[in-house]
Formats: sequence, C-alpha cells, structure tokens
Amino acid sequence: MKVKELQEEKHASVFQDTNDRATQQQLKAYEEGLKQFQLQKFPRAKQALERVLEGPNKELADRARTHLRICDQRVSRATEPSAKSAEDHYNQGIAMMNLGRWDEAREHLDRARKSAPKADHIVYAMAALDCLTGEAESSMQNLKIAIQLRAENRYRARNDEDFAFLQEDPRFTELLYPEREGASG
Repeated sequence: MKVKELQEEKHASVFQDTNDRATQQQLKAYEEGLKQFQLQKFPRAKQALERVLEGPNKELADRARTHLRICDQRVSRATEPSAKSAEDHYNQGIAMMNLGRWDEAREHLDRARKSAPKADHIVYAMAALDCLTGEAESSMQNLKIAIQLRAENRYRARNDEDFAFLQEDPRFTELLYPEREGASG
C-alpha cells in the first residue's frame, strides 16, 4: 500500500507547485497543448507546448518535449511536397526506389506515366522497378518500350545494376544486344 501511495505522490508532484503564477500558466499552456495535440492540430499544439518549456516545472517541460517531438514529426510529414507534374512524380518515384519503398515508387511512377506516356525515362524507371521487384515479364515489356522511345536506353540498361535480375535471361540479352543475333544468323 505504501508503494502505491508513493507513486501517487510522485505523479502529483508534477502539479504540486500550482500555487505560484508561473506554474499555473505553464500548466494551462500544457493543457492547451494536449488539447490541440488530441485534435491533431499539431502546429497549434506545438506553439502551446513550446510555452511550457519556459515554465519552472521541469517534469512538465519534459512531458511537453516528448509531445513536441511528435508534433515536429507530424508537421514535417504534412509539409512534404506533394507531387503534381509527371516530373515531380518521377522524381518522387526514384526517391522511393532508392529507399526500397517499392509500392510508393510504383504509385508515383504510374502517375508519372499516365501524365507523360511517351517519356522514355519514366518507362525506363518502371522497367527498373519491375526488375527490382522480380517482375521479369513486365520489366522486359517496359524496357522494350523505353528502347523504342529512345535507343540510348539500350546502352544505359547494359550497365544498370537495377537489371541484374535479368542478366541471365536470353530475352534480355537479345533486347540489349540485337547486333549479336544479326551476326549469328
């Protein structure tokens, strides 16, 4: 029973000094910050919680810091640039590929391709993504289209590590080295 009483006393100690004006203001700011936090109004919550840091109660300030970190994360997520153009989606898709976030990469590249279906670099990126995710058929089809749109993509794909999965596939070799087939026939 004594342990429980001690825990309650410790918890209550955060609010013990509420008699002085500065602590009352700090507590009021903390309550306002939590209210805004729960409403998911993170910029407003952040403002209120930052005021808590200036108050005299250290435990309350520590609690506010924890909530501030979360607010910062939520605010930064909300301010990430939203892709609008085909190039924006392409760049976002490439960034997601580099992070290994395949589904998000595919979403962006699909949007980019819908906006600019004849953009060879977008089709090429789709081919690379398909290869990285083990979709050989789709990768081959997209790579073929990318090469038809711009012949230089053939040479680019020869040295691109993203196509390592297809290196042993004879169709890949035929697509990238058509001169070999002509010479042997």
